[in-house]
Amino acid sequence: MNKIDKNIDQIFSKVQEMNGKSSDIKTRKINQNGLEIGILFLQSVSSDDKISDILIHSIMELLEEEKIPQKDLFQVLFHHLYNGTIKEITSYEDLFYHLVNGFTAILVDGTEKAIVVETKSTLDRGIQESNTETSLRGPKDSFTENIVVNQGLVRKRIKDPNLYFEELFVGRRTKTKINIAYLSDVADQERVKQLKERLQEIDIDGILDSGNLRSFLNPQKSAFPKILSTERPDYVCGYLLEGKIAIFVENTPFVLLFPTVFTDFFHTPGDYYQKSYNVNFSRFLRIFGFLITLLVPAAYVAIMTYNPEMIPDKLFISVAVQREGVPFPTAIEIVMLGITFELLRECDLRVPSKMGTAISVVGGLVLGEAAVNAGIVSPFAVIIVAITSIAGLLFTDIDMVNALRWWRLIFIIFASICGMIGVVIASILLITHLSTLETFGVPYLTPLAPFYLKEQNDALFLKEKTKIKKRPRYLTKTNQTRLRWEGKK
Repeated sequence: MNKIDKNIDQIFSKVQEMNGKSSDIKTRKINQNGLEIGILFLQSVSSDDKISDILIHSIMELLEEEKIPQKDLFQVLFHHLYNGTIKEITSYEDLFYHLVNGFTAILVDGTEKAIVVETKSTLDRGIQESNTETSLRGPKDSFTENIVVNQGLVRKRIKDPNLYFEELFVGRRTKTKINIAYLSDVADQERVKQLKERLQEIDIDGILDSGNLRSFLNPQKSAFPKILSTERPDYVCGYLLEGKIAIFVENTPFVLLFPTVFTDFFHTPGDYYQKSYNVNFSRFLRIFGFLITLLVPAAYVAIMTYNPEMIPDKLFISVAVQREGVPFPTAIEIVMLGITFELLRECDLRVPSKMGTAISVVGGLVLGEAAVNAGIVSPFAVIIVAITSIAGLLFTDIDMVNALRWWRLIFIIFASICGMIGVVIASILLITHLSTLETFGVPYLTPLAPFYLKEQNDALFLKEKTKIKKRPRYLTKTNQTRLRWEGKK
């Protein structure tokens, strides 16, 4: 590591040389009573008000009040400056890292080290309501791009000294700050150690978002997500109390949770603020929607192509009459309509919100009706694709939605080859595939396979909260009791 020079001008020149003489590098010299002090900061990430009104003002006051020997100036400044976050550094690498993080460097002529004081400017949005995980009940705040604010949102909910935040940096160029959060007396320490080792092994030039870490932390190839991502602080706190581990990444509002199992994607934050009877009906709809989006298009293709005896004759005749004149096979018809819907969905996600409504109306109504009237597709196929697509939108995690998209296509291919037998074969392949996945040693289908009877309290369906007294065994084997309340006799 390059040690900081003694001369202030040399330090200024070296920092400007390191950064190609960027326009946001600002320098200033203060000469008072024969003492020379250098001020160095990046205007783009620092607050001018904090630097001029607080930092420089306190330095001038200090130099005017006391006659400080040159040899003692560095230590006097270090111990008397008005700031809560102040550090001493000795290398150019540390100096530039702190500069880009909103710190101001104070340099004393003749000293081979620098003082860095936090003067960070506010470059992120404030705490707002979640856009991706809305809830009728429960807290409305969500994480932001500021990792310190995100830690605070968790700290204010879990006021326990056993809540640990361990810091490390990933990315040779970005040096992205990452915090691993867990309850030390609840979480599996071996799993925490394994997670830290995987993060430290990552050798890449930059990490810009928590999504960049997914493939490094779970190398198993699968369309299904094995890492849960959320921007809800209450959701993260609930899982931390169960024994999971959270990863906070600088400059992103999405926090990763480990280990994640398949049933976690059928849960929403609002489930835990309502009566279990109402929640279970909602979860039934999600399970039913999962089956619809996978099986219904394939079943329609299989019945129309190979197995017409599976539906009543009147219904089959009605559907067959509607398909009269359609030039494409059933499988091509369904795939073509599905791709059209996916194009509309991508447009809704990408275009400005004011234009999205118009695209949906034109695409869904005008194009659909025109295609039916032109005899390109049948009305029943439009209904099948519409129901299928709507059912897939019950899941908020975009990775789960994309996984269902891929497996829906696989089911249709098998159904077009060998009918309902193909649907059965595709179902077996899906279950086998899910059974082979794991996240940090936890089977993906836990607690369904392997089946744990006591873990069914909050698997697919939610039991009364007053009866969930133990934490999941697959997450932690220590401190399992979470509720000691027996209720009224």
